[in-house]
Amino acid sequence: MIVTTLPVRVMVLDNWKEYRLAVAPTMRVAALKQAALDHAQLGARRPQDYVVKFRGAELLDQDDQTLEDSGIVPNAALIVLSRKRNPAK
Repeated sequence: MIVTTLPVRVMVLDNWKEYRLAVAPTMRVAALKQAALDHAQLGARRPQDYVVKFRGAELLDQDDQTLEDSGIVPNAALIVLSRKRNPAK
């Protein structure tokens, strides 16, 4: 079975909203991160200041790393969060 679209859920922690996206399995991790930040409409955010996590581990967003290569499955829950975390007070 060939999957042409991959439904994923992406939580952007800056606004605590989840976005449901249907993307290609061959989409780059960096492109997914950019798409999630665009959906969040948080202003001019630099994608390099954010990381993507899946099952608690950071995904590499190198140019050649696809969602399929990263082991992303249909309906996977991903998190986009700031690379620099603010300490709790």
